[in-house]
Amino acid sequence: MENRTDPPHGTSPGERALWTRAPLGGGTSLDLLTARFDRHRYAPHAHEEFTVGVCVGGTEIIDYRGGRLDIGPGSIVILAPGEPHTGRPGTGDGYAYRSMYPSPALFADGARTPHFPDAVLDDPRLAAALRAAHTGLSTAARAPGPPDRLAALTAESRLTGLFTALADRYGSARPALDPAAPVPGATTIALAVRDRLADDVLTPPTLAQLAAELGLSRYQLLRAFRTTMGMPPYAWLAQHRVSRARALLESGLRPAAVAGRVGFADQAHLTRWFRRVLGVTPAAYRSSVRAGERAPEAGRA
Repeated sequence: MENRTDPPHGTSPGERALWTRAPLGGGTSLDLLTARFDRHRYAPHAHEEFTVGVCVGGTEIIDYRGGRLDIGPGSIVILAPGEPHTGRPGTGDGYAYRSMYPSPALFADGARTPHFPDAVLDDPRLAAALRAAHTGLSTAARAPGPPDRLAALTAESRLTGLFTALADRYGSARPALDPAAPVPGATTIALAVRDRLADDVLTPPTLAQLAAELGLSRYQLLRAFRTTMGMPPYAWLAQHRVSRARALLESGLRPAAVAGRVGFADQAHLTRWFRRVLGVTPAAYRSSVRAGERAPEAGRA
């Protein structure tokens, strides 16, 4: 994890730039930038990675591929690796944006690296999803303590879907995939992934590792698993952890002791997923089942 809050040289005191490195598991990571500038102008520069950004306020002008991009709130911006570009405010109100910098390998997901003929996209729902993913990754990366493997698997799954959607809708290097098309061998794939996750509940493999083991792309694996199980792998893993937690709670262990034993980062993480799955907190569940065990004894007394 890496955070940087240094304002660029020459900017006004109110300008902010926060750089975060979010782990995705398997030694991979994703750089994220949260920025708000009033006057800052970027010099011509290029990134080795894709730039996937969402404008969240004001207007920005980017010089790119010999032309000018005018960007307003809600616009998605995709800049290709190695392509020089600049950035400056479009009006006196400045500009604010959230950017991700996925590597070509992360974006391509085993296929050809997509080419985007249009650098500015108008897709409000996808823009909102990208912004939410950025916020979630940034928050998780800045959280104290060791990285949360379930959160990393969740992020990797969501990013794969988002980047695939971008490539399929707006890229020109590969044909769009039919989400309704059947997945050959989906049941076999899903059961293999399920068993693998169940065997490594404390240190689950990344989506990329699972896909490589089965000779699939991450998108193919996700589609096969969701088709069969009705949920993505990270959701199944969380529910499996909750099931294991139930047994430990029923044995008398307290939630704080159970969380780490089933792979959750802490008691709060266990509680969040426990309520999502069962609708009650672990403490309430433990009290309920143990009260039920004592009831017959009270009746005999």
